[in-house]
Amino acid sequence: METQEVVKLRTITGAGMLDCKKALDEAAGDIDEAVKILKKKGQIKAAKKSAERVTKEGIVHAYTHANGKVGAMIEILCETDFVARNEIFKELAHDIAMQVAATEPLYLKPENIPAEILEKQKEMYREELVAEGKPEAIMDKIMEGKLAKYYSEVCLMNQVFIKDEDKTIADLINDRIVTLGEKVEIRRFCRISI
Repeated sequence: METQEVVKLRTITGAGMLDCKKALDEAAGDIDEAVKILKKKGQIKAAKKSAERVTKEGIVHAYTHANGKVGAMIEILCETDFVARNEIFKELAHDIAMQVAATEPLYLKPENIPAEILEKQKEMYREELVAEGKPEAIMDKIMEGKLAKYYSEVCLMNQVFIKDEDKTIADLINDRIVTLGEKVEIRRFCRISI
């Protein structure tokens, strides 16, 4: 295995040299496949870090759109003040505040949607499906899809990242957890517009 390939993979992913070498070995030298392997392993590591660790540091970041009529503020947490001062962490905070300003999410995650609002949404979808004459047997599957789309519109963590349509905000945060080596979470956000 060429050292250049390992270095190239490391540049693309930010993963450690040994992890890159193992991923390339596993992918039989295919860089694209190695990236997928590292991403999958990274998401598993990120989930583990998130479950086990406590966030007690972080920053509050504000973003104001160029026209001065829309702004957003977020509280984003990490484990140490060292990471809170890191440029990658600050860039993440900026990107998420910009996302909030651009997309107007109402909730952080689906679990944060009040039960009565979610029930009204489900009822509306049910009525639509009945009116369209959809068979009962496939209604649940269609409902799942409609709810997933609804979550991607109103829940920040489920939204497609405005700078990379291949990622959701949850994916973006998981990527940064792997890069920074610490748990990262958004506690709250708000959006203000004129």
